[in-house]
Amino acid sequence: MRYIGLDLGTKTCGVALTDRTGTISSFYKVIHFKNEDYLDACNQVLEIIKEKNVGEIALGLPKNMDSTLGFAADRSMNFKHMLEEKVDIPITLIDERLSTVEAENYLIDADTRREKRKKIIDGVAATIILDTFLKRKENSNGFSN
Repeated sequence: MRYIGLDLGTKTCGVALTDRTGTISSFYKVIHFKNEDYLDACNQVLEIIKEKNVGEIALGLPKNMDSTLGFAADRSMNFKHMLEEKVDIPITLIDERLSTVEAENYLIDADTRREKRKKIIDGVAATIILDTFLKRKENSNGFSN
């Protein structure tokens, strides 16, 4: 089964996908949308889900550092509800605190130029979210190392 990871922002949605075996995640694309048009973003995600035969979604939930939920978390929860109205596959919210910082550090370590980092950082953050989801799934199935 294939999984998709999403990092939702106000103007972009980073997308990561697993391979067909559901074990290796990688950057897929960054969806750009205007004026917080989450319906447009939702429709683009739905196209990917259909085209790539995705069976489960990992959606980043941006919690505050004290674990409270703010505006950004509300945005993700609303996006989750939009997706749930259109697809009948599981959607798991993944704590994404510091995923963008981790993505930025990864790209800096890889000597990625600032212009390119800005274009792909949300997709790399989505990959981190998806990796977190896969590790959680692996541990819950008793397959941890």
